[in-house]
Amino acid sequence: MTKSLEEVHESVSTDNKKKGFRKILAFLGPAYLVSVGYMDPGNWATDIAGGSQFGYTLVWVLLMSNLMALLLQSLSARLGIVTQRDLAQASRETYSKYINYILYFLAEIAIAACDLAEVLGMAIGINLLFGIPLLEAVLITVLDTFLLLFLINKGIRKMEAFIIALVAIIGFSFIFEMIFAEPEMHKVLAGLIPSIPNSAALYIAIGIIGATVMPHNLYLHSSLVQTRKFDRTPAGIKQALKYNFIDSTIALNLAFFVNAAILILAAATFHKNGMYEVAEIQDAHKFLEPLLGTKWAPALFAIALIAAGQSSTVTGTLAGQIVMEGYLHFRIQPWVRRIITRLIAIIPAVIVILIYGESVTGKLLILSQVILSLQLGFAIIPLIHFVSDKSKMKGFHISKTTQIVSWIIAAIIVSLNAKLVYDEITSWLANSDHPMILWLTVVPLAFGFLGLLLYIIFNPFIAKAKNKNINHSPHNLKLKFSPKESQSIQNIAVSVDFSNADEAALNKAFELGGIDTEYTLIHIVETVGALMYGVHVHDHETTIDEKLLLKYKEMLSDKGFKIKTELGFGKPNKVIPKIINEGNFDILVMGTHGHTGLKDILFGTTVDKLRHKISIPLLIVK
Repeated sequence: MTKSLEEVHESVSTDNKKKGFRKILAFLGPAYLVSVGYMDPGNWATDIAGGSQFGYTLVWVLLMSNLMALLLQSLSARLGIVTQRDLAQASRETYSKYINYILYFLAEIAIAACDLAEVLGMAIGINLLFGIPLLEAVLITVLDTFLLLFLINKGIRKMEAFIIALVAIIGFSFIFEMIFAEPEMHKVLAGLIPSIPNSAALYIAIGIIGATVMPHNLYLHSSLVQTRKFDRTPAGIKQALKYNFIDSTIALNLAFFVNAAILILAAATFHKNGMYEVAEIQDAHKFLEPLLGTKWAPALFAIALIAAGQSSTVTGTLAGQIVMEGYLHFRIQPWVRRIITRLIAIIPAVIVILIYGESVTGKLLILSQVILSLQLGFAIIPLIHFVSDKSKMKGFHISKTTQIVSWIIAAIIVSLNAKLVYDEITSWLANSDHPMILWLTVVPLAFGFLGLLLYIIFNPFIAKAKNKNINHSPHNLKLKFSPKESQSIQNIAVSVDFSNADEAALNKAFELGGIDTEYTLIHIVETVGALMYGVHVHDHETTIDEKLLLKYKEMLSDKGFKIKTELGFGKPNKVIPKIINEGNFDILVMGTHGHTGLKDILFGTTVDKLRHKISIPLLIVK
């Protein structure tokens, strides 16, 4: 199994000799890299638009988003700490190849949308601070590609220190902005009471959720926590979970302060003065000096914007690397990956600026955040399933209460997104000159994504129900054979799959052989993880299958038979012949589920593909 971010995996020691604050300090860091995604330039556009249009009304959305983010990021960290898998790797082991390709594509779209926000934000900051034209500033952002390469070579702690320094710059900038703006605190507190004034506020609110709870951060956090090397005993894992939760709480509350400060600044300056249409970062920068009466306000604003763009661009690249390696098991040089990601973001930004001018960058930023919000369900739902799985989480699965809260959060996000998509599509259909084109393209695509979302939600529950129906207990086998004292057949292989077909196969095998015959029970693990990783897989299904095979051996050995077991990984029609041809068997006995006609055409038969590949007789028992 490939390690997540292999070059920095377990590179930070949390030596047991460290005590108290030094021990906590060793774990602090990953959440700060994650938190910059919660204060990137995309947040600025939605926060400014929300504050200028609706004053302090949407402060509660930021608070709700922050609480959602804290829970989801702690789930992501839990997955990485306990299973030593990032979210992309866990998905790859769980879903089919084609579902993983789609999930990978959606994750890449989310990262590209995020990078678009960072490119525009940094470019706007450079433009405002140094007067460089926006188009040239966008092209300058390519140069930061090499910063990540430099930082990663210096080690993850150096990168964390760099990011924390940038976060500190953003934080201090907004402390001074708050002092200049003098917000009305009673209105800020009133803004914590939930309310949505109109549909425009809903669009901004969903944009804020998309900007705050970011899908690529869930992949990132599950990988970054694996940079810590700690004692992998239950006590060590429990301690790591506790310290990482502290890390997440501090870092994400800092991100909440920054987001709230931007929205409050917009409310206290623009909304208060009747400037309800300020949605562009450039406009916000321009009006700060005359409204607040100090030249430092716009300068600090631009500096914080550059720091936000620079810090989030580093973490976006890491997320891209994690997603590509996790889903595709494909690795390229980090600087090549960075260039590709950056070009995917820069090309649409340049095209839009060339066609529509600089005035639409705010709308582009908000759109990028709504795209992020639409991707959230496809990252959150698998995450909740994984951390709820008792076997996968080795006893560190989340409680029923946490599961319920997590599913409520997922339901809120998916419902808001469904409402947004429905409103947007109906608006396009009503205003389009060629609605038939939309009916043939956009509408089927929307239904396709809905189908995928429903599959991801319900497939694990269906799989669990199927597992319950399979005859998993060897004690349920009805053995009806009459054992013979001696027999010419000395070594019988029996293929078992823990279904009712095993009864017929075992009964026939024991009837053929005698008490002195050796029996080898062969079971093949066919999960996606087994196909990909073979003997190195450690998924839930493999754990169950190993236990069941040992139960079969134990029960049948107690009855006086000589039993061996063989666990294979992959496609049965390929793995079984290999085991048979390398062993010393006289006959292979297999049970069959009795598929005929259409079922054989649809599902194929292991028997047909197997019988030509083995060098011994094959007995099929119905």
